[in-house]
Amino acid sequence: MKDTFKSGFVTIIGRPNVGKSTLMNHLIGQKIAITSKKAQTTRNRIQTVLTEEQGQIIFLDTPGINRAKNKLGDYMLTAAERTLNEVDLILWLVEPTTYIGGGEQYIIEKLKNVKTPVFLVINKTDTVGGEEVLKAISTYKDQYDFAEIIPVSALKGTNTPDLVETIFKYLPEGPMFYDKDTVTDQPERQIVAELIREKALRLLDQEIPHGIAVVVERMKTRKRGDIVDIDAVIVCERDTHKAIIIGKQGSMIKEIGSKARREMENLLDMKVNLKLWVKVRKDWRDSDLLLKNYGYNKKDLL
Repeated sequence: MKDTFKSGFVTIIGRPNVGKSTLMNHLIGQKIAITSKKAQTTRNRIQTVLTEEQGQIIFLDTPGINRAKNKLGDYMLTAAERTLNEVDLILWLVEPTTYIGGGEQYIIEKLKNVKTPVFLVINKTDTVGGEEVLKAISTYKDQYDFAEIIPVSALKGTNTPDLVETIFKYLPEGPMFYDKDTVTDQPERQIVAELIREKALRLLDQEIPHGIAVVVERMKTRKRGDIVDIDAVIVCERDTHKAIIIGKQGSMIKEIGSKARREMENLLDMKVNLKLWVKVRKDWRDSDLLLKNYGYNKKDLL
């Protein structure tokens, strides 16, 4: 280990679906945060850890920054925005485009109130030519005084080693906050619940996923230690949504369970016996009590 060990906290922000979770998963080399093409995929701050010889980076993947439409949206916005002044570095992910919409302008206004250095990370460079990336850099550099501007492809891993090296240059000397084998502070139950929600996000109609939550009611490893029994409930807001989640003769819920179970077995390194149920809780996204019950408690962010 080098004499000077650097460590610090780095938050990843951006509008929904710019690739924040994909980037974080790639940087730590393991899938912790769920991904999909739908908004509201990430709902909590998820902390992951990258430990290298020169130091340790604690990444915070945050919900997409968007104006809130209900209490769940308000919770997610608070989760994202509270990190901005509490970290050593901010990575703002954007797409390689010259269009700066209302969502990006909203983030720029928020960043004007922080003293933390900001990297502009232009993601999805694999989807456009080099000329388009240069145009995007030119457009954004006039909007804010960025510490660095770094184009990457989180999906392909292009330029991500350079991103990590540059992050370390900005971090202070400090202790190892986590054991070198630690990759996340997320409890296994939460990761399991999120894997189920990810599969539902990917398989269900556009409007339904925003209104679902997943609660793991039981997670118990059998005595021999080779099988874990998991009972989980998918919560939705309408009876019509429940019917769609279950599917014809249970086909949809079986597919959600089958896809989630495979990833759980890779994560836990043992066989998984997964049982899924669906319950209706009308307007849970605007209920303080139900939000708290499903793991979205604003007091946890204070």
